[in-house]
Amino acid sequence: MTSSVISVLIVDDHPVVHDGVVAQLRSYPDIVVVGHAADAAKAVSACKRCGPDIVLLDVRLPDALAADVVPRLRSVSPASRILLFSAFPQHAAVAPALEAGACGLLVKEASGTALRDALREVAGTGGYSGLTPGSHAPPSAPVTRREYDVLRLVAAGHTNLEIGKQLNLSPHTVKTYLRNVMRKLDARNRTQVITRARTHGLL
Repeated sequence: MTSSVISVLIVDDHPVVHDGVVAQLRSYPDIVVVGHAADAAKAVSACKRCGPDIVLLDVRLPDALAADVVPRLRSVSPASRILLFSAFPQHAAVAPALEAGACGLLVKEASGTALRDALREVAGTGGYSGLTPGSHAPPSAPVTRREYDVLRLVAAGHTNLEIGKQLNLSPHTVKTYLRNVMRKLDARNRTQVITRARTHGLL
């Protein structure tokens, strides 16, 4: 990043988050918000159009989860760094999004100075030390990272065989992970586990 001004694209479906971030950053002339998107499709379009230095990405969007959005953003703007932004750092979606290429995670409760420092760190080093790809979700996450990988692919409509191919797992192992998730969420079938996962904020 050669520019002295850090350009930021905010991707979040809550207007209050966008307004809050803009207000917090207004006093820092080296950081400018260049756009806002409320869903994944608009985020990809905006990222392609403005090529921001940093994408501040909510972990959960109305039409996709961060783990699925990160590769799409990186494909249209490889130079952009993606910093996850969530009120729930223990969410099961965090680890897959970091593995997909996000550079770290900042909690939404962060102060304006913490947000400023995080953006400057990402711009300067390409990473963020607050929560990096080498970190792990706290044990309070309701499902394991691998169970979550299976869950989100089930929600996308994939069969056990297709999920196994994507995750390099046998169909039997996929079935075991899915059965574990169903037990944890007290669900009896695929439709019910998706519904309950959304109720619990996992999807």
